[in-house]
Amino acid sequence: MRNWCARHPIYFMGLYALFYLTFFALLERTIQTPDLLVHCRLDDLIPFCKYAIIPYSLWFPWIPFTLFFILYKGERSDFWRLCLPLFAGMTMALLFYAIVPNGLALRPRYVPGNDIFAKSVRSLYRTDTPMNVCPSIHVFNSVTLMLAYYRTRCFDAPRLRWMRPAAAVLCVSIALSTMLLKQHSVIDVVFGMLLAFALDAIATEVQRNPQPSRRNRRERQPEWL
Repeated sequence: MRNWCARHPIYFMGLYALFYLTFFALLERTIQTPDLLVHCRLDDLIPFCKYAIIPYSLWFPWIPFTLFFILYKGERSDFWRLCLPLFAGMTMALLFYAIVPNGLALRPRYVPGNDIFAKSVRSLYRTDTPMNVCPSIHVFNSVTLMLAYYRTRCFDAPRLRWMRPAAAVLCVSIALSTMLLKQHSVIDVVFGMLLAFALDAIATEVQRNPQPSRRNRRERQPEWL
């Protein structure tokens, strides 16, 4: 299975996307009442802003763009270094939603206006329930992608260095947009960030100390064993 994934990274991404979307849609349909409402005092101090739909929506194309860019422009090891914590964290978030159904009650009752921003927010509210929010996958993915831009060697090239600060700005903008749109609580954002940094640190440690293969372990055993 590992060799198949290494030879077919695009199929691997496609299969995981299918798994994630199916699992998330199942949670959205089956979990209608949360066991835990996420809220803190800071949430009440953050104003609603319909214009935040712009950076919030950029999250959707940013993920596949980054994955395919690193796959084709970077080294294969850098691609897998991004994929593994990214997909592991998304799976862990889904499992947490299933075990601890959570949601929020922060959205405004009505979004006034007939401009494209108000219409987009109303459309988002209709299609995305205020459930399955903590940790925020929007924030987790954004932080994980940003870290990949600063770690991946292909962005050392002078013509690509601008993408690193651009990724940082986009990451912060997306995190803020989740709160300004009342899609997430500050708590969701904090736990999304913590999950991203924790899995990135684990992946770094595993990369630094790779486990020897079975063949190498047998070769390293003393003769008297």
